[in-house]
Amino acid sequence: MEKPYAIEMLNITKRFPGIIANDNITLQLRKGEIHALLGENGAGKSTLMSVLFGLYQPEEGVIKKDGEVVKINDPNDANRLGIGMVHQHFKLVECFSVLDNIILGVEPNTAGFLQTKEAREKVVALSEKYGLHVDPDAIIEDITVGMQQRTEILKMLYRDNEILIFDEPTAVLTPQEIEELMQIMKGLAKEGKSILFISHKLNEIMEVADRCTVLRKGKYIGTVDIANTTKEELSRMMVGRDVEFVVHKDPAKPTDVVLDVKNMTVASKAHNNNAVKDVSFQVRRGEIVCIAGIDGNGQTELVYGISGLEPLKSGSLIFNGQDITHMPIRKRSVMGMSHIPEDRHKHGLVLDYSLENNMVLQRYFEPEFTNKAGFLRKDNIRKYAERLIEEYDVRSGQGPITPARAMSGGNQQKAIVAREIDKNPLLLIAVQPTRGLDVGAIENIHRQIVAHRDAGNGVLLVSLELDEVMALSDRILVMYEGEIVAELDPKKTTVEEMGLYMAGAKRQ
Repeated sequence: MEKPYAIEMLNITKRFPGIIANDNITLQLRKGEIHALLGENGAGKSTLMSVLFGLYQPEEGVIKKDGEVVKINDPNDANRLGIGMVHQHFKLVECFSVLDNIILGVEPNTAGFLQTKEAREKVVALSEKYGLHVDPDAIIEDITVGMQQRTEILKMLYRDNEILIFDEPTAVLTPQEIEELMQIMKGLAKEGKSILFISHKLNEIMEVADRCTVLRKGKYIGTVDIANTTKEELSRMMVGRDVEFVVHKDPAKPTDVVLDVKNMTVASKAHNNNAVKDVSFQVRRGEIVCIAGIDGNGQTELVYGISGLEPLKSGSLIFNGQDITHMPIRKRSVMGMSHIPEDRHKHGLVLDYSLENNMVLQRYFEPEFTNKAGFLRKDNIRKYAERLIEEYDVRSGQGPITPARAMSGGNQQKAIVAREIDKNPLLLIAVQPTRGLDVGAIENIHRQIVAHRDAGNGVLLVSLELDEVMALSDRILVMYEGEIVAELDPKKTTVEEMGLYMAGAKRQ
């Protein structure tokens, strides 16, 4: 017998300036099931979930809970109906503790005085029950992204929510954390909680979901049982064509050294030890060197040191024959260094600027974009932005004038990748370049990175996706606790062997 529906979203339509984000979409979630929502970047997935969570009001359509029509005006209404949401970009107060964030809005009090003892006990009990290990007293800005996500999940469980929405929950996690999260989701569903899971990652959907609803360009394509479908079928429904899951590339032909890192040490902000310890390596033109490792082993600080976001404690950097150890960021950029950053909001975009202004952030002072009197050549900026939008399929409601903040996470990422690769840099530093992107966009960006290598430039890739590491790299450097513990040839190694180095169980 079919289980009854916990939530029904019937004929939902939501419009924004210049775009119909959801066009007559119906989604039905059964009690106790994990239901995946799949679609390209900008297909309307997050918008649909924001309608369910009360962040947006639909122009048409109704929402039913347990068969009754309900009106959800804001997230407080959603919480009262037992609906919780873990957002793609976490909604946490950075200077508050984990515990404060979990109880925020439902603070236990007696006569107006905060009573945290019981709340703390409940949080600790929940974290043990679900294997969501957190330190209740840790400050949010000091903890890893994976820990922040656990805090978000505990926030939902603390409120006894029955319907749990996970919006791209694995985009920022390490493979180990993803595995943990999958187990947690299966455990929650077994207990009778109903889960809506937004993802682009077909492997994850195949592993954990019971059913999957596919959206494309704001329209409903269909709902399928996972047991009766394949990855290829899902990707065809999502993108509208066949997608290649293999990266085609010729063997590398490395030439001159473009980046020479010598005995580099970078201090850690989180603790007293150094985050990067006496690291040396080279990147040559015509090759893709990948830094692999479990998140938090110094990759972030390594990239900050090379790109100029953090000073080096010791060591030196030679870029294209010049010493750039103390050189400012703009000079490194003008010399031919590009950086696709890990945190697209903090270091990649000015969210309140338009898409076109974000596209020229590092080049607005060039003669093509600024005249001799110092005024911006707005027509040239617009033409340039329109070309990149076309080439990289960046989707936004109002084209080049769309504020970056109004775009989906995946399209923000595409804009950054377009801007950084189009500078045609001698060295492209790409950190998690395909984070949060759908299979069609990943295929395109992998092709662009390989073409950049083949044009005789160097690529330093930092990725937590082991499939991406194996598919793209010509050499793999494994980082563990701030040191490079192995140099591997992707043709001669396995994911399992790489995993041993990443976990510190083995070193060369």
